[in-house]
Amino acid sequence: MSILQIASLLIVLAGAFGAINYLFLKLPSAIGILVVALVASFAVIATDALFPILTVEEQIRAQVLELEFSEALLEGMLGLLLFAGALHVKLSDLRKAWLVIFLMATIGVGVSTAIVGFGFSWITGMPLMVALVFGALISPTDPVAVLGVLREADLPKSLETKIAGESLFNDGVGYVVFLVLVGFAFPTGGGHGSSLTDAGVLFLQEALGGAILGLVLGWLTFRVMRRIDDYSLEVLITLGLAFGGYELAVWLHVSAPIMAVCAGLLIGDIGSKHGMSEETRQYVEAFWKLVDEILNAVLFLMIGFEVFAIAFEMDLLIAGFMAIGLALVARLAAVAVPVLILKPFRTFSRGVIPIMTWGGLKGGISVALALSLPDSEWKPLILTVTYIVVIFSIIVQGLTVTRLAERVGRAPELPGN
Repeated sequence: MSILQIASLLIVLAGAFGAINYLFLKLPSAIGILVVALVASFAVIATDALFPILTVEEQIRAQVLELEFSEALLEGMLGLLLFAGALHVKLSDLRKAWLVIFLMATIGVGVSTAIVGFGFSWITGMPLMVALVFGALISPTDPVAVLGVLREADLPKSLETKIAGESLFNDGVGYVVFLVLVGFAFPTGGGHGSSLTDAGVLFLQEALGGAILGLVLGWLTFRVMRRIDDYSLEVLITLGLAFGGYELAVWLHVSAPIMAVCAGLLIGDIGSKHGMSEETRQYVEAFWKLVDEILNAVLFLMIGFEVFAIAFEMDLLIAGFMAIGLALVARLAAVAVPVLILKPFRTFSRGVIPIMTWGGLKGGISVALALSLPDSEWKPLILTVTYIVVIFSIIVQGLTVTRLAERVGRAPELPGN
């Protein structure tokens, strides 16, 4: 199938499954599309098991594998999704809780990666360095999943902003940590260096380089938009920033996710306040909200179909269910450690730790990173376990985070409010 045919099919199915969810399931849009896609996938698998002569599952699996989910997300959709997500998170809101967000995105990711890595190595017998790679890809919360679900979770705006802001930054940091650890675990399989010096240089190059590039491109775009008063052209310029900036970051070997986040934050705050007319601001916000929702629907549809790439073996499934608990413990530590560090100096409202823990959803980026790993004896296990953790996170945590917020304190706040 051509790229246009694949894109057309995905959009048609996303629309159809979205309509089914709206008419019958009435779940939040992104979760509903994922659930319908999963049900349809399992129905195909069951049908094929009852009537092997049909070979439908085999044909669909071939198409899913041909789609190359990892490449489609990491090198295609991710830049637009991160830019759109960051565009709607205001710097003024993030500034109030920048310290706790910074600690969660750095120390928190490190603590979570270590807990998952050591725990998973103990559970499965996997080499520690490979297990740490799994810890790095499963530890960051996915801003696409977080924003897609929390948008409809009816949480207080301030808490939603801080959960989303933390997910935007720890995603970029987690991706860089993943690249560093892949270099140690698979030195001949596409890694990026196997010495501590190489790892340190890579981290600085990816993280700082991505942030600087995003701010520079965002600032230049803002300066251009200040001189223009044409909403259609300015929408086109922001689209060019998201597409072109992401590809430039890839070419320069700096973190494209961090670039997209920094550029989106600058345009969404400073750019919208000082570089756009009211008419332009409305069109830009509406355009990127629509892009975000459409791509989000397609992404969750693709996650549902990735079940065809999973190995359904009992020992892998058991490891996956054990990893759910391990990932939750690691997420709890990633939230609690920064809070405990800051508690002597700041006041925290009741409910921050449980809501930040349960609201830290995993998503398609984790699946994409697992698919991008070099082929090895451990890749099927990592992919299956990652998929199980992601599905649990999106469906179970995503559908219950509002109920948890109501139980532990309807409007818990992070410091600075």
